[in-house]
Amino acid sequence: MSSSTSSSDTGAWKRFFTRAVATAAIGVAATYAFVALVDPWGVLPFHIPAERPPISTNARYAFPGLARSDRFNAAIFGTSTMRMLRPAELNQAFDAHFANLAMNAATAYEQSRLFEVFLRAHPQPRAIVIGLDHVWCDPAPLQRYTPRAFPEAFYEASPWPAYREMLSFYAVQEAVRQFAVLTGLMRQRYGRDGYTRFLPPEDRYDAARAAAHLPPVPQDADWTKPTPPADVTFPPLALLHTMVSATPEPTRLVLVFMPLWLGAQGAPGSDSVARAEACKRQVVAMARTRPNTVVLDYWRASPITREPTHYWDPMHYRDAIAERIEATLRRAARGAPGPSEDYADLTP
Repeated sequence: MSSSTSSSDTGAWKRFFTRAVATAAIGVAATYAFVALVDPWGVLPFHIPAERPPISTNARYAFPGLARSDRFNAAIFGTSTMRMLRPAELNQAFDAHFANLAMNAATAYEQSRLFEVFLRAHPQPRAIVIGLDHVWCDPAPLQRYTPRAFPEAFYEASPWPAYREMLSFYAVQEAVRQFAVLTGLMRQRYGRDGYTRFLPPEDRYDAARAAAHLPPVPQDADWTKPTPPADVTFPPLALLHTMVSATPEPTRLVLVFMPLWLGAQGAPGSDSVARAEACKRQVVAMARTRPNTVVLDYWRASPITREPTHYWDPMHYRDAIAERIEATLRRAARGAPGPSEDYADLTP
């Protein structure tokens, strides 16, 4: 009797386990199919036909799909120092449709990978603007990643490896959000051209608070005195050289050293200024290797970088400065914009 009962219990448990495993497998398969069809980042070859706006806070996931979009034929690359530039303000001057693909704290490697994605999808772009800052002028060994996740599969020439990234809690979360945006259940948070304001509104600017976070400008420094460049190698510039060389000659290429707050640049004659000057010279030498290239230097003492009320923090300028840079870029669409108190025209 007890043996029969034990056999019956064992069979019941086996059936329960089989059903549980089957149910779980069906649930996983259904979830995976949902994520793949929604394709929250627009990187898969087969998905629901719809224009997908960026929905992820980590642009490393959101931007490869945007870089492949046929809605654009021009792009902005860089770190957060370029995110304040509005594509809509450049489109007419360049006769192009820009996407702003700048990413917060992006390494030179990450920027170069996104550039590769864009150029594969747009082999003859109208224009490319690359913002240069300390990330490119770093003599330390090349840093590939930051603590933010970087999905290498999204950056491959083949779309198939991207399917590996679709079975994760993050992918499920983002698929639900994208589905809600596509069906109108949730308002999109990020701009469809990559531009999204990430700084506080201008009416919340507090000059005293901002100034408290700015390094002091060295007293009695002679900013007219040139600093000889250092003899130093910058590993990130090897990636930039590849990007510059890969850019087709008809494409207008603009390289822009961004306006770091003067107190964060270092005093004239310092090692930091000498390294910056060396970096600029190497970039100019690079620009000489291709026509149709403009090099602008905002990373210097100027009416922009001397004024603390132009900044939220040492790296991020306010709207009025973004507008001045946009105006210069519009002039660069027609050729070297010439000298200015705001920047130096380093175009070779």
